[in-house]
Amino acid sequence: MARWGCVGAGVAAGLAACLFPLLPARAEPAYVPLVRDYVEHRVRQMVETPLVLNAIAEQNVEFGNVSEMDMRVLDETYRSEVIQHHLQMVKLLLDKSVSHYLKAMQDASQGAIVEFFVTDSHGLNVGQSAITTDYWQGDEEKYLKTFANGSREIFIDRAERNESTQMLETQASFVVMDRQDRPIGVATVTIAVDAL
Repeated sequence: MARWGCVGAGVAAGLAACLFPLLPARAEPAYVPLVRDYVEHRVRQMVETPLVLNAIAEQNVEFGNVSEMDMRVLDETYRSEVIQHHLQMVKLLLDKSVSHYLKAMQDASQGAIVEFFVTDSHGLNVGQSAITTDYWQGDEEKYLKTFANGSREIFIDRAERNESTQMLETQASFVVMDRQDRPIGVATVTIAVDAL
C-alpha cells in the first residue's frame, strides 16, 4: 500500500507540472525592461560626460571627510527650506552648470524624464534638474542598492501613478563610474513609463 502511495504522489506531481507549467518565481513587471533599456542606452551616456563626472569628483573632494551627522544636518536644512519655501540651498544647487545640463537633458527627453539628479559618493546631491524632496540619498534604496553594495546593476524602483499628472512613474538609479572605472556617485532618473 505504501508503494502505491509513492507512485500516486509521483503521478500527482507530474500531473501538477503539466497543468501548471513552471513560472518564474518573481516575474518582473512589464515596464522594467523598457526602463532598463532606456537608462542603459540613453541616460547612461548623458551622465558619462566630463561636466557630470568632474562635478561629482569635485564634490567628493569637498565632502571627503563629512560625517553622517553633518550629512543629516544638511539634509534637514534642505528639507526645511523646501517646506518653508526659503530655497537658499536649492537655488545654489539649481544654479550649478551640472544642474542646468541635467535640466536640458530632461527637457530634451520629450516627457520621458521627469526628474534627473546625480549624487556624490556619500549620496549628497551634486546636481539636479528640479527641486528634490531631500538632499541626502544615502539612506534610501536608490543608494543602498547601488553604490553602498557595489552593484553595477540598474536599480528600478516600483512604479507608482503620479496623482497630479496621472502618469505611471518609476525611479531608476545606477552607479556613476569615473574614467578609471571607479565608482564615484549615483545617477537617479524619474521616468514617465507611459512616455517611453
